[in-house]
Amino acid sequence: MEGNKQYIIRIAAIVALGGFILGFDASVISGTLKFVETEFSLNDIQLGWLVSSITLTAALGTFIAGPLSDKVGRRSVLKFAALLFAVSALFSAMSTTFTMLIIGRLIGGFAVGAALIIAPMYIAEVSPPAKRGQMVSFNQLNIVIGISAAFFTNYLILKLGESPYEWVNAINLKTWNWRWMLGLEVFPALLYYIGLYFVPQSPRWLSMHGHFEKAQLTLQKFVGTEDARHQMKSIEESILQEGKKEKVHFGELFKKNIRLVIIVGIIVAIFQQLVGINSVMFYAPLIFEQTGIGTDASFLQAILVGLVNLVFTLVAMKIIDRLGRKPMLVYGMVGMAVSMLILAYGFKTATYTLDSDALASLPNEMAIEKLRAIESQTFASDLDFKSAVAGAIGVTEAKQFEAVLVTAAAKMNAVLILIGILLFVSFYAVSIGPVMWVLFSELFPNRIRGLAISFVGLVNLTFAFLVQLVFPWQLTNLGNALTFFLYAIFAVIGLLFIVAKVPETKGKSLEELEVLLVKSP
Repeated sequence: MEGNKQYIIRIAAIVALGGFILGFDASVISGTLKFVETEFSLNDIQLGWLVSSITLTAALGTFIAGPLSDKVGRRSVLKFAALLFAVSALFSAMSTTFTMLIIGRLIGGFAVGAALIIAPMYIAEVSPPAKRGQMVSFNQLNIVIGISAAFFTNYLILKLGESPYEWVNAINLKTWNWRWMLGLEVFPALLYYIGLYFVPQSPRWLSMHGHFEKAQLTLQKFVGTEDARHQMKSIEESILQEGKKEKVHFGELFKKNIRLVIIVGIIVAIFQQLVGINSVMFYAPLIFEQTGIGTDASFLQAILVGLVNLVFTLVAMKIIDRLGRKPMLVYGMVGMAVSMLILAYGFKTATYTLDSDALASLPNEMAIEKLRAIESQTFASDLDFKSAVAGAIGVTEAKQFEAVLVTAAAKMNAVLILIGILLFVSFYAVSIGPVMWVLFSELFPNRIRGLAISFVGLVNLTFAFLVQLVFPWQLTNLGNALTFFLYAIFAVIGLLFIVAKVPETKGKSLEELEVLLVKSP
C-alpha cells in the first residue's frame, strides 16, 4: 500500500504542475503593471483588461475542456494546455504593442481554463476516497506555489535590473524587465509537457470508453488490487446505467434531480471571486503602493502574500479530510469578512498631505511648483487627494507619478493594511480556495461531471474576469476603503448561503455521493 501511496503522490504532483504554471501565469502580470502601463500609456480600463483578459479565455477554456476531456482524455487536454502556456509566454514577452500583449494573454487563458478544471478532475478520479481531498488539493497547492514563484521572480528581476553585472546589461534586464517576467513561464510549461508522458490515462475515462481491463490495471497502481476490483465494480455499474441513457446535453444540468448540486456549485463559484481574492493577488504591488511604502517594498510585501498563501494551503491539505469541507468554508468566510473590514478601516482612517519635505522628495521631472498650490493641505481620502493632484498637474502626469505621490503624502497604518491582507489570504487559502475545487470534483454525478465542472468553472472565471477588470476603476472612482468594504459584504452573503445549503462530502466515494446528492428523475 505504501508503494501505491507513493505512486499516487508522484502522478498527482506531475498533473498538478499545471496548477503551478496556472498560478504563475495568473500572478506574474501583477509585477508588470507599472511598467506596461507607462510603456503603452494605459488607462484604468485598459489596465484592468490586461489583467483580466486571461480570465476571459480561461472561462471559455473551462467550458471547452471538460467535454473535450471526455472525448480525447484528461491527459491529452493537459498536454495541449502545456503547449499553449509556452506559446503564450513567448508571444507576451515579445509583444511590441498593447494589442499583441493582449493576444498573448488570451492564448494563455485557454490553457489556464483547461488546467484549472482537468487537473483536479483527473486527481479526483484516481485517488482513494479517504485521501481524495488531500490529493485534489495538490493542484491548489501548486497554484499557490506558482503565485509565490511569480511574486519572487518579479522582485528578483526588478532588483537584478538595478545591479551592475555585465550579463544583466547583456540581456537588457532593466529595460525589458516586464518581458523577462512574462517570458520565464516557457520553462515550466515545457517541463510539464514532458512530464505528462509519464502519466496514465484516467481509469474512469478508460472505462467510459470500454477499456475496462486497462482501467483496472491502471487503478491497481493507485489503490491496490482489492480496492481496484471493488471500485471497478462500482464504476462499471455506473457506466452501465449511464449507457442506457441518452448522450449528455447542456440542458441536463438544469434538470430537477440535480438542481441542488448545480445551484450549490454556481453560488460557491461566484462567491469565491466576489470576496476579492483576485483583486488582492493580481494587484498586490498596486495595493501596497497605495499605503505609501514605495515600489520596492510593495514588491517585497507581495512575496509575503504569496508565502502566506502557500503556508495556509498546506494547512488546508492537512485538515480537509479530517475537519470536512463545510466547516472550513464557514470559518474561512467569517475570517475573510473580518479581514476586509480591517482593510476598509485602515484606508478609511488614512490622510494625505504634501508638505514641504514631501515635495522635496519628489522626482525633479515632476511639475513640483504646480503642486505647491495644494502644499500642506490635508485630504481625508485617497479620492480627494488624487483629484486635487490631477487638478494641479494634470491627469496624465498625476497618473504617471501616482505611486511616488502617494508614497510622499500618505499617512496611515501600513502595518494594519499588511495584517488585513495577510489574514484575508490565509483564510481564503485554508477555505474556499482549495475547498471549492474539491467540492466540484465530488458534487456532480459521473455521467455529467465533465460538463458540469466546465459550466461552474465558466461561471467562476466569468466573475473573476469582472472583478479583475473593474478593480483599477474601483480604486479610482470608489476609493480604497469602499472597495474593500464591498468585498466584506459579499463574504457575509456567501457565508449565509454556505451555512444554509452546502452539503458535507468528505469520506465518501464518488458513486456514494451520487446516490446521496442526486435525486431519482
